[in-house]
Amino acid sequence: MTEAADVLVVGAGPTGLLLAGDLAAAGVRVTLLERREHADANMTRAFAVHARTLEVLDARGLADELVALGRKAPVVGVFGRLELRLHRLRTRFPFALITPQYNLEGLLERRALAAGVRIARGAEVVAVRQRADGVAVETAGAGSFRAGYVVGCDGVRSAVRRLTGIGFPGRWVVRSVMLADVRLKEVPADAVTTNANQHGFASLVPFGDGWYRAIGWIAGDDRADDAPVSEEELAGLLRRVLGSDHGMHEPRWISRFHSDERQAVRYREGRVLLAGDAAHVHSPAGGMGMNTGLQDAANLGWKLAAVVQGRAGDPLLDSYEQERHPVGKQALRISGAITRGVLSAPRSARAHQLRNLVMPLASRLSSHTAWGERLLSGIGISYPAPRGSHRLTGRRVPDLRLADGQRLYEVLRGGGFVLVTRGAPVPESQWLRLAAPAGPLRSTLLIRPDGHIAWACDTPDTGRLRAELERWPVATP
Repeated sequence: MTEAADVLVVGAGPTGLLLAGDLAAAGVRVTLLERREHADANMTRAFAVHARTLEVLDARGLADELVALGRKAPVVGVFGRLELRLHRLRTRFPFALITPQYNLEGLLERRALAAGVRIARGAEVVAVRQRADGVAVETAGAGSFRAGYVVGCDGVRSAVRRLTGIGFPGRWVVRSVMLADVRLKEVPADAVTTNANQHGFASLVPFGDGWYRAIGWIAGDDRADDAPVSEEELAGLLRRVLGSDHGMHEPRWISRFHSDERQAVRYREGRVLLAGDAAHVHSPAGGMGMNTGLQDAANLGWKLAAVVQGRAGDPLLDSYEQERHPVGKQALRISGAITRGVLSAPRSARAHQLRNLVMPLASRLSSHTAWGERLLSGIGISYPAPRGSHRLTGRRVPDLRLADGQRLYEVLRGGGFVLVTRGAPVPESQWLRLAAPAGPLRSTLLIRPDGHIAWACDTPDTGRLRAELERWPVATP
């Protein structure tokens, strides 16, 4: 028997779960295929949830619950002493949230199941065949499936990407990074304890349940992933880089890994699309990987739903790659710059002391620091706008207060567009909500389901507004 769906999402990590939940919430029939029989919480690598991702989750009613499970880091250290002061971001979430990936996955899976997503575990994709009217997928362990579209969210070793023939060029940037889950006798003062010096790089990140992820790299070490690693080797590095191993003990597992820097040459091949690590992978420096993937899903979900339901044509789906491929490339550059900064740590104690004196001053004086904070957090990401567009078009919209007492991101939970304007110049529909601002309004804003501005005008008239709305999938078919 071949199971049918409107969309097959492959990979039940954060990206796949968010995308599947969004599609199902919009009324799309979704099956989520996952190779693993059970999620392995111990192997989670992502810990930082940035401000823009929290806004995305807020638009789905999940942010406050996740924040309660984590620890806020309003200041993030880079290179040991250079600080990104996230507390000055203009957002409801002026911090990085430190919480293990499995906390987020639990919330997203619960939402996806409640929306009607069917999750098939033990489904390893072994064949992907495109046809004019859909895609056929064969799995080892769960049978055959067909759908109008397939989205590969199945990670750096994506079977969907490989079987579709999409190139994934790049290279490794650092090898022999040690990882372990450990307990500590001494609790570090900071939410994330991190430093780099002539000896290498080290970091301690809390799970929130008494366990910590210890990460370390010895300067110049490029041993393979399967090289043995001992508890004492990692603890010794922590002492040399952090000044203390904080009483590290009882590692429940310990291993090495290497970090690649790669990006898919395209995010779409016909009816097959890529998102998350299947589309881009880079160093964990800056904690941008999972966040970029979740924002991929937020961009793609409403577009794919509109195309599947006949509310929009193929050009809207093309805009996914046009908007998100440059963002993925930017994430590679930022994480790569941080990684290379760590790898080029001063090789002498004196040089390291000099850098520790210079970095805080650079942090205070550099105009690039605030720019870096906006990009790292995702708040500063904008999408290209057509020539002659209003200056706000393509930008992320802040969480506006509305006249009825609600917040904008609460209204976005409906999954449609929101028109922020005075009066009611057009009728509402299932996919368009009208909202009046609580205070003065300089511009009328048409806001996409992903929280970016589709169109803005300082002096709108009903005719211009109706013409603009015809470009977007706001009418119920």
